[in-house]
Amino acid sequence: MPEFPPCPNCNSVYTYPSDSLLMCPECGHEWNPELSSEETEENIVKDSNGNILQDGDTVVVIKDLPVKGAPKPIKAGTKVKNIRLVEGNHNIDCKIDSFGSMALKSEFVRKA
Repeated sequence: MPEFPPCPNCNSVYTYPSDSLLMCPECGHEWNPELSSEETEENIVKDSNGNILQDGDTVVVIKDLPVKGAPKPIKAGTKVKNIRLVEGNHNIDCKIDSFGSMALKSEFVRKA
């Protein structure tokens, strides 16, 4: 049985061919396998609304984030300028006024 790559949207291993495209039965995503190899190599980071983030973007924190060792949390609505995308669980490196350098998860920010 031929092996097909996992779905780039949800990482499901149950993909199947449909004409020249591949389909995912779990999320309904369709993609062209020849074009998807270039897209999956990039580090694509999305905010809480699904917008793609890039280096240098400005984002807004969407909920209070407690900081270990700090007396107060990062408040919702805090604007963070000039972000840098990195690999890992906390995929945004930034500098927040009155806190300093910080690593954030993209699921707790939205693009400004």
